[in-house]
Amino acid sequence: MSNKQERSRHGRSTPSRTAWAALMATLTSVALALAGCAPGSPAAAPTGSGDVSLKLTSDKITIKIQDETGFPVSDDLAKEFTKQHPNVTFKVVRDSFANLTANAPRLMASSNAPDLIRLPTLGDTVKDGLLTNLDPYYKGFGWDKFSAGQLAASRMSSKGVRGEGSLYQLGLGYSVTGIYVNQKYAKRLGLSGVPATIAELEQWLAKAKAAKILPVQIGMQDGVGTFALQALINQYGNKSDLVDWMFNKSGATFDTAASLKGATVFKKWADAGYFPADVNAINYTTMVSNFQAGKGLLMFDGNWDAAGTDKAMGQGAATFVPVPPAAAGGKYVAMGAANSFSIPAKAKHADAAAFFLNWIHTNAKARQIVVDVTGASPGGDPAQQLPTAKAGSLIDQALKVSAEVGADNGFVDFMANTTSGIYAGAFQPYEQRLLTRRMEPKAFTGAIQQYYEKELAGS
Repeated sequence: MSNKQERSRHGRSTPSRTAWAALMATLTSVALALAGCAPGSPAAAPTGSGDVSLKLTSDKITIKIQDETGFPVSDDLAKEFTKQHPNVTFKVVRDSFANLTANAPRLMASSNAPDLIRLPTLGDTVKDGLLTNLDPYYKGFGWDKFSAGQLAASRMSSKGVRGEGSLYQLGLGYSVTGIYVNQKYAKRLGLSGVPATIAELEQWLAKAKAAKILPVQIGMQDGVGTFALQALINQYGNKSDLVDWMFNKSGATFDTAASLKGATVFKKWADAGYFPADVNAINYTTMVSNFQAGKGLLMFDGNWDAAGTDKAMGQGAATFVPVPPAAAGGKYVAMGAANSFSIPAKAKHADAAAFFLNWIHTNAKARQIVVDVTGASPGGDPAQQLPTAKAGSLIDQALKVSAEVGADNGFVDFMANTTSGIYAGAFQPYEQRLLTRRMEPKAFTGAIQQYYEKELAGS
C-alpha cells in the first residue's frame, strides 16, 4: 500500500434536515427553474471589466444577503465579520428554497438588488447579465490556489457552458461524498483502514456477504443510489469527460467506456446480492436510518450525515473514507458541491461582498464557523490549516477526506445536476431497472444519453 493510501482519512458532516432539503433540491435540479425566468426588461451588464477594490471600505455600510430559510451559517458569519469590522453590518433576508430559486432573477434585476444571494444553479443568469463576474477578485485575492474542481460548477462561458469561462459564484461551505463504514462489522470481518482500490473494496463486499452481513445499505426509491453509481463511474475514466457532459459541453456524451464500466459493476453488485433485496423501495431517509441502526457494512453518502451518524451510533462506531481509485495509488475523485452564493450585477456593495466571500475562505474564525454550524468543508486553499473538530469524530474525518480530494483536484459535480429533468426522468427509473435485471448496462448508458439529448433539444 502506498504512503498516500496509508494516510489517515476520516469524514465529516453537514446539518441534518436543512442540508438534505437543499441537497435534494439540487439533485432534482429544481433550481433550473431559473432558466427563462429573467424579467423582460434589460438586465445590468455583468461586472468584470472595470476596476475593483480588494480593500474593505472604511465607510459604514450594510451588506444585504438574500438567503434561504433554515441556513443559519450566514447569520453567524455576518456576526463575526461585524465583530472584526464594526463599520460593516448585515441585513439577512430569507425565503423558502423554492421561492428563492423562482424569484432570484427578479430580485437581482431590481433596483434594490441584494449584495449577495444564495444561487444554487446559474441557469440563464449569466446570459441575462444578472451576475457580477468574479474574475478580478479571483486574480486579486489569489483564489487560483483553491481547488479548481471545487470551483468548476461556479464557472460559465459566454456560450452558456458550465465549468469553463469566468467565475460567478463561491460557496459558504462545500460538500464531499465518500463511504461510511460500520466498524463493528469491519472488525468482525478483519477489515481495517481504507480499501486501496475498487477491487479491494469488492473483496470487502464479498466477505460481508459470506458472513451474512448486508454489504451495502442503499436505496433507489428516490434515486439516492446514484451516489454509488457515480462514485464508480468517477474511478474508471478521465473525470473531465464526465464533467464536460455534466456541463453540457458540445460533443460530450454519457455513453462512454467509464460509464459502461461503472454501470456494469453497479449491476454486478446488485446481482451478487450486495444491496438490499427491496432496494427500489428504500428512500434516502430509510437508507440512512437503516445504516445507523446497524443494517449494512457500507453506505455511499455525503458529509452532511456525519454529525447525525455519530449521534445515532456513537463516536467510533462508523468511519468515513474516500471512494478508492480503480488503480492503486490513483488520485481521489469525489462528488462535491458548494453552498453557492453570487454577487448580483446591481449589488451596491460588490467589493465588500467579495471581500466577505474571501474572508469566509481565508479567516480562521470564519472557517471554523462554517465547520461548526454546517459540518461542511470551508474550501479555500487546500494548504490552509483545517478548522478543529472533535478528534475522531466523523466531522473530523470528513474534513480530512475533503482536503485530500481537494489536494488531488478531484472534486466533480453531481451528475444528477446535469439537466433539469435527468435525475427524476432518467437516472432514477433507469437505475431501478438496472438493479432489478430489467435493463443491461449498455442500454442504460445509451438511454441516459438519449434522454439528455432530447432534453437539451427542447430547452
